[in-house]
Amino acid sequence: MSASPHFIYHESPDYPGWMTWELNDPTRFNSLFGPFLLKVEGQMARVRMQPAHVHTNLSGRIHGGALLGFIDIALFAASRGFGLIEAGTAVTLDLSTQFIGAGSAESPLEAQVELLKETGRLLFLRGLIVQADSDERIAAFAGTIRKPSPKPSPIPSAIP
Repeated sequence: MSASPHFIYHESPDYPGWMTWELNDPTRFNSLFGPFLLKVEGQMARVRMQPAHVHTNLSGRIHGGALLGFIDIALFAASRGFGLIEAGTAVTLDLSTQFIGAGSAESPLEAQVELLKETGRLLFLRGLIVQADSDERIAAFAGTIRKPSPKPSPIPSAIP
């Protein structure tokens, strides 16, 4: 796949076997969560973020809204890692999440994302959010992404 002007995607110098995936524009929403680490292992993509104090609620645990934001971004990072989309104009059609534990900002969160099915325009994915150092389950999710519309073919010029 070609490089996207919106994202930086390259091998991580600090984490062998992992890719770094982050927005090229630090003023956008995704930058509140990244940079991300991405590793594809067969049918599973692992997307990691290092949470910070800004991602916590008043109980000192990861805020549910921060988890939802991370899950949404992880769907796209995983899809990019699977080689199914380029970043930019794909959209989330639905996202279902079950919160099953409390996340800590003391260690990375990992989204373990599995591709269930790809159709011409849709990607169906599911996964778990775990605390990366312990595999403690924080949330389960399922989501659907609509892939970008293909660019229209240029109209051939009239034959002279």
